[in-house]
Amino acid sequence: MLKKLNEFKIGEKGIIKIVDGEGKIRRRLFDMGVTPGAEVELIKKAPLGDPLEVKIRGYSLTLRKDEANFVEMEVKD
Repeated sequence: MLKKLNEFKIGEKGIIKIVDGEGKIRRRLFDMGVTPGAEVELIKKAPLGDPLEVKIRGYSLTLRKDEANFVEMEVKD
């Protein structure tokens, strides 16, 4: 089942399948290590849901909600 990263619940894990977006946004995500095949876990969300803190490739990364909307994930059990 594919799900956008910004729709994940705290503690949920998944594997990146697709990184959408164009130009600078896509390049920025790739530069931060957000690439297909990487495992991601949602650590926490700010009170209003923006930004999100995720764990990817052994480090913590903070993403804006609109950036996370470009990342489609396969939910991991």
